[in-house]
Amino acid sequence: MAEDTFSDLGRVGAIEKLYEGTRYKPFESSWFETEGKAFSGSHSKLFLEGIDFDLTYFPLKHLGYKCVTAVTGELYAEFSHPRTMDIRLGVSSKLDFRHVKELWEGMVAAASEHGYKQVTLDLTPSPNGLAISVSSSGETSLLMAKRRPAAKSMDLICISDNLGAAYLGFQILEKEKQAFIKSGETHQKADMEKYKNLVGAYLKPQINPGIISQMEDSGIIPSFGYLINRGLADTVRRLTRDSGFGAKIYVDKLPFAGKTFETAKELGTDPMTAALNGGEDYRLLFTIPIGYHDKFRHDFQTFDIIGHLAKPDVGAVIVTPDGVELPIKAQGWV
Repeated sequence: MAEDTFSDLGRVGAIEKLYEGTRYKPFESSWFETEGKAFSGSHSKLFLEGIDFDLTYFPLKHLGYKCVTAVTGELYAEFSHPRTMDIRLGVSSKLDFRHVKELWEGMVAAASEHGYKQVTLDLTPSPNGLAISVSSSGETSLLMAKRRPAAKSMDLICISDNLGAAYLGFQILEKEKQAFIKSGETHQKADMEKYKNLVGAYLKPQINPGIISQMEDSGIIPSFGYLINRGLADTVRRLTRDSGFGAKIYVDKLPFAGKTFETAKELGTDPMTAALNGGEDYRLLFTIPIGYHDKFRHDFQTFDIIGHLAKPDVGAVIVTPDGVELPIKAQGWV
């Protein structure tokens, strides 16, 4: 059976073909009715080849999944349920329909996982490599919005998973790429196997699609929410700016993936720098009223409490195990 190509299918035919077997329909309008019971919001992001991803080592299916996850995480950070998504692909001449199909399969998998009702797609030629534009909309229940508490000093700062793994995974892939360019050889599969969790954190980050429903059911409403996508330091500084409070983050409370310290040493980097400034973790950070401490610990066991809000004059600081408070800076923590 002959392989489908863009020259045979054309733009409309290619889009229709990509939708076959999915839960979505092509060319639908992106709108949804809230019936006066919710607030709607949207987020968008542009991903460019050579800047946001490298197709030398990035599987297209993982790339599609990651792009949808990155934008969806922004909805979860503002306590929204995903509803519609618009995707625009700028396709370079080096990619044909089969490549776009792989990318699309990853996008559909993530969209289905996170419960999107509609997903629209358009294709356009790109002279400068693959470009991916993803825009998503969601809704926050009226009750959730009205019950959102004002931030207070001592609110708990909580994150959904470990930090720094994605940055180390990226460094491993870049190191492997350079080794291949230099010698024409890659490491043995067994050598790369020990890094699979770190590499996976970069190539295919995951976010719990039930997190907002879980919060609604538990009655625990955060005062602030963020997606950690440029490192913890950037997020904490945004939190202090938006809340008007200071923030204390405790070094010994930060969660790290297995082999983080061992791998960081191999790569000649600092695991704390990876966590604070590495980026692309795609973890959720919420501030929770301290009165919910015990209930939050019980109901959200995958989260770690890493610090708390403090008086404004504290600023954004990281607290070492011996109690020394250091300002959280743009690069590193010392």
